[in-house]
Amino acid sequence: MKHLYKPLKIREKELIPIVQGGMGVGISASSLSSAVAREGGVGTIASIDLRHLHPDLLEESKVNPSAENFLRLNHIALDREIKTALKNSQGKGMIAVNVMKAVKDFEGLVRQSCESGAEAIVMGAGLPLELPDLTADFPQVCLFPILSESRGVQIVLKRWMKKNRLPDAIVIEHPNHAGGHLGATQITDLGHERFSFPRVVEEVHEIYKNLGIENEHIPLILAGGMAHHKKIDTALNVWGADAVQIGTAFAVTHEGDAHPNFKKVLADAEEEDIAEFMSVAGLPARAVKTSFLEKYLKSESKLQSVAKADPRRCTESFNCLQVCGLRDGISKIGQFCIDQRLSDALKGDLKKGLFFRGKDPLPYGHESRSVKDTIHYLLTGELVPAV
Repeated sequence: MKHLYKPLKIREKELIPIVQGGMGVGISASSLSSAVAREGGVGTIASIDLRHLHPDLLEESKVNPSAENFLRLNHIALDREIKTALKNSQGKGMIAVNVMKAVKDFEGLVRQSCESGAEAIVMGAGLPLELPDLTADFPQVCLFPILSESRGVQIVLKRWMKKNRLPDAIVIEHPNHAGGHLGATQITDLGHERFSFPRVVEEVHEIYKNLGIENEHIPLILAGGMAHHKKIDTALNVWGADAVQIGTAFAVTHEGDAHPNFKKVLADAEEEDIAEFMSVAGLPARAVKTSFLEKYLKSESKLQSVAKADPRRCTESFNCLQVCGLRDGISKIGQFCIDQRLSDALKGDLKKGLFFRGKDPLPYGHESRSVKDTIHYLLTGELVPAV
């Protein structure tokens, strides 16, 4: 594939400037991540609740539905997915694992990812201040924090430098375009100027200079609304980014790990079909307005008004999040089980599922195409004719 962009350099690797974002539950696992890696990009496995992709582990979950057993089974599933992705990537690209700081088991998931051979750890949904400590025994593993504004970048860099560690790359995610959990404190902040890509890139380079690391060249990867060739060209050649991260456009590909119904819901959604709301994790989120989300939003105020702490509300005793609006009775944020709603979406359940999605149009519209065709368009602007 011929394109005019400089490679994304991560240590000794030279990659295409395309990173596939991590999407849970089970939307980006071994199939999708390895397909992106085979094209020379960074493929990312979302570490959350991967047991849903393994029938034998789901069966074990039913036999012993305890939080401890669920964590054990999810570690087994993560190990399987990483090893399968590494094998199927054929030594090309890079296989990363996304671990959300917001989940209770983030430390265990980071360690399992490293032990299973992940080549990079990507962490967002909270400041990843502990990541250098958690990976100290695995110096070969690259570290990519996800942040949304320069202030967070400065905090992370200062803390990491005290540990003699710098990020191998930094993902800058714009909350006004990305899908899933968003890097702002409230919905009204999603479009704030402080998240503007040109502004953040400029401010981060100034931070590099002030901290004396301007010559280290820590790559910046821009995420959110990047599934368009012209936007990528602007990001790389005008704004000064080193790569872009893309989620939804890869979720709908043939190699995406989700049910065909999931891909259809995402591909068919127009901008007016997408809603922002407060998730159970205390962060704004963006998803398709399916029957579940529409019904929930209508009753959200009532559910919040009667919120109360009750661990029994935690589906299957999973206790997935450090902070959960439903389990902990936090009235200002979401009042539903996010793990159950996302696992329903993975299975293509149109009535119960929560379908995270970025709000921008997809390269091939309502069509599902291959990872290869998608990356070809992203880097060249050429739409490959359907076979």
